[in-house]
Amino acid sequence: MDALLKEIDKIEKIASSSSSKGKAPSMIESLDSLLQTLRNTKAQCEAGEVPVSQIMQLPSAVEKCKKDVDDRHKEIYSSLARFGKTLDKKFTNPLPTYSDLFSSKDSVNALERTIALHFLRTGQFDLAETFLQESDATIPPEIRSQFVGLHEILKALRNHDITPALEWVQQKRTFLRERSSPLEFNLHRSQYIRLLLASHPPNVLPAIVYLNKSLRPFYPDHVTEFRRLCGCIAYLPLSRLQESPYADLASPNLHFDLEPLFAKEYCASLGMSRQLPLRVVGDIGGGGALARIEKGRKVMRERKSEWSQTDELPIEISLQPENRYHSIFACPVSKEQSSEQNPPMMMTCGHVISKDSLQKLNKPGGRVKCPYCPTESLVSAALRVYF
Repeated sequence: MDALLKEIDKIEKIASSSSSKGKAPSMIESLDSLLQTLRNTKAQCEAGEVPVSQIMQLPSAVEKCKKDVDDRHKEIYSSLARFGKTLDKKFTNPLPTYSDLFSSKDSVNALERTIALHFLRTGQFDLAETFLQESDATIPPEIRSQFVGLHEILKALRNHDITPALEWVQQKRTFLRERSSPLEFNLHRSQYIRLLLASHPPNVLPAIVYLNKSLRPFYPDHVTEFRRLCGCIAYLPLSRLQESPYADLASPNLHFDLEPLFAKEYCASLGMSRQLPLRVVGDIGGGGALARIEKGRKVMRERKSEWSQTDELPIEISLQPENRYHSIFACPVSKEQSSEQNPPMMMTCGHVISKDSLQKLNKPGGRVKCPYCPTESLVSAALRVYF
């Protein structure tokens, strides 16, 4: 991509500036100079003051300007040719086309519904309303109101008001406890820190009252953090707190992180993923997955074979950490992808293979020899690991 940008910059410089050698003027300067000469000659002719020698020099001036422009054109065409070659090298495979991908009415409706939900989840309500009017997609009013409520709460959090968020948390407390969500604790912690730092000089009494009232019920599950919240009082005011072991409690991220955490739990309560489906598709497909899948399909067509597994890809696609939802381990023995039923297992020597491979290598007495080193260990001593 850097090579493409350099070629584009070079073309722009050739068209608008002097040459690299600094001897020839740019095309714009040459044409402007010629035009000004012709205008001056015309004005002198109308006034009857132009000498014959000046008129005789006009053809040579036009020819010189033409030569300057042609020279600059040659440099532009040469750079365009190099740009095309660089483009072909960087993008060797054209993007695939699937003409019948959204040909059915159901697929079109599903796509339009996904786009409309994307607009609603990102808070673009006017755009979503216009899209729904111009498409056949239908979103129930209760879903729209839920997303409106989400962004109203996020806006309140942005303005340091946790009251709407706490009201929602109280309604969903059972759901959040089943998920072991730290949302409610983090909301109260944010408010406690704001109270600590609200007055100058510090007045810790309102913060301590809030701590006893709102945060004490969370003590059994957050013992260490609760003690840190009490201990940081000794390092007030803010300037000292920022240089203390409790500096993270003075960081603005402690408050900013509430928005994505709340959005995650809110969407989970609606049965939706924490990430936007269209954004995930764009990041993965636009990040190279689409081109790699198309290349794999092309190779299979050339070999006259087809991929028959509906739940797996014929090639590995690298994903960003935020798009990894399960183990990404592939057993070096069986070459199979790990799963919940066949998780990665680490032997005492430190080498990792899948559970199925471990069972197949099991010898009488429950001992197994590592396939990569001479160490023997017990199958029962192997530990499950997570990637």
